[in-house]
Amino acid sequence: HVQLVESGGGSVEAGGSLRLSCAASGYIYSRYCMGWLRQAPGKEREGVGRIDRDGRTSYADSVKGRFTISKDNTKNTLYLQMNSLKPEDTAMYYCAADRFCTGGYNYWGQGTQVTVS
Repeated sequence: HVQLVESGGGSVEAGGSLRLSCAASGYIYSRYCMGWLRQAPGKEREGVGRIDRDGRTSYADSVKGRFTISKDNTKNTLYLQMNSLKPEDTAMYYCAADRFCTGGYNYWGQGTQVTVS
């Protein structure tokens, strides 16, 4: 049973930072591609960034230079470091696992709320 549990969300002032974590269990974490996505009220879910098996990352234009995805395979944990936060970054943030690295996601966490004021 695959389980993803996010943590680290909260409220922060514009310009501040947060680090989200996603603890993974129940599968061979290091072989999966992983991603962070977010959904703001009234908007569609959008990709924030992604990390592949080899640690290569890619980001949405809206967060490039401000957000950094990393992972610790020894801890089965994915991270999203968010700096220079803006009010438009306010959303529910989800981590997700792409089992076959095809671009889609097979497993999702429950989400953690980030509010920037």
